[in-house]
Amino acid sequence: MFMWTVSKQKFIGVLCIIFAIAVILGLFFNTNISVATTTRKLPVYSVDTSEKKVAITFDAAWTNQDTDQIIEILKKHNAKATFFIVGDWAEKFPESVKAFFDAGHTIANHSDTHKAFSKCSREEIKEEIVNCNEKLEKITGEKVTLLRAPSGDYTDQSLDVCKELGMTMIQWNCDSLDYTKISINEIVNRVIKGTTNGSILLFHNGVPNTAPALDEILTQLEKQGYTFVSVEDLIYKEDFYTDHTGKQCKNS
Repeated sequence: MFMWTVSKQKFIGVLCIIFAIAVILGLFFNTNISVATTTRKLPVYSVDTSEKKVAITFDAAWTNQDTDQIIEILKKHNAKATFFIVGDWAEKFPESVKAFFDAGHTIANHSDTHKAFSKCSREEIKEEIVNCNEKLEKITGEKVTLLRAPSGDYTDQSLDVCKELGMTMIQWNCDSLDYTKISINEIVNRVIKGTTNGSILLFHNGVPNTAPALDEILTQLEKQGYTFVSVEDLIYKEDFYTDHTGKQCKNS
């Protein structure tokens, strides 16, 4: 019988080599798997631009008592805003939708009933978007091209439906948190600190401290050289890519 003897030192060396190869292969395959499973489609959170311009956006889902006040403040600062409106809200307050539109602001979709997209089927998501579009377009006579998911709760499926309908989904990179009933100063400080070129700022109408905070925010940002444009005028329509943070960047 033939016996192959290997010294203890050589045996340990072989084991170390095998272990190292296993670790390298494991890292390689795990990395590939991780990338494949964590890649997620993203809406637009902000825009990479050298210009000092930002987009003021409002989610309209509650009351409308501050409609005239918000319009006057925006006019005072020569600001064009984008209003993401829930279909149910538009039915209750069509005069406010028309007032925002007539003042030169963009009317956008915030779903029909503010139902979380993550809890909806593909058909339900499409119905939420289409029904809201129809209500808004009936009031303004203009096609709706922008969508914001209810509570920002988007999914790959909702992004696919949005794209199929020829629309762009918009998030934000600076949240005023005005709906949490924080003070005017807290809202102001939070937004001023979080604003950069190409930011999309989130506010809500029908909230007590939003209008006075908005006036002060626009005043301070104007002093810093910012201008206020609609989302439609901020985002890129072609020749861009979206990075991992949801920021639109121009192809070099």
